[in-house]
Amino acid sequence: MNSFASLLAEVADCSLCAAQLPHGVRPVLQMHPQARVLIAGQAPGRKVHESGIPFDDASGERLREWMGVTREVFYDAQQIAILPMGFCFPGTGKHGDLPPRPECAKAWRDQLLGYLRYLEVTLVVGQYAQAYHINEVRGSLTETVSNWQSYWPKIIPLPHPSPRNNIWLSRNPWFEQALLPMLKRRVSEALER
Repeated sequence: MNSFASLLAEVADCSLCAAQLPHGVRPVLQMHPQARVLIAGQAPGRKVHESGIPFDDASGERLREWMGVTREVFYDAQQIAILPMGFCFPGTGKHGDLPPRPECAKAWRDQLLGYLRYLEVTLVVGQYAQAYHINEVRGSLTETVSNWQSYWPKIIPLPHPSPRNNIWLSRNPWFEQALLPMLKRRVSEALER
């Protein structure tokens, strides 16, 4: 556990891409070796950067609803690990937040994932996390998510829960009808073990 604690301290002090972060360095993640569910996300948004709490925004509310978990369970690191592809807010571009900085995954991801020995299921949120965690990503996020049964039960690809994705959700009603009930059941099973 000491080496895990020292690794987390190193991550918290990381400044690898400080020069490319317009809002400064503030790594945001949630980890504990006993976690059974991993949320592999993209990168913190502006609100999360300010609070320092992962998914502390409308996206988090929707994600908790999708998973069927309370805020207390969601923020219990011994149950749920939250590891974005980039730990710091990358800034805003023309069409929303910029992509996660690649330095985090290269420097830290494999080391941190190595501690998650009790992991039952990984929720892979968004295209950047899917590109990393799924060996054969389909042509688009929609194709990858619609083929969720191919990765079941260890990996569940999801769109980003951002309110900006309301149009995607309305165009893909199968997501709420078929995938969400299975997602809730799978998360519940993983947390009960």
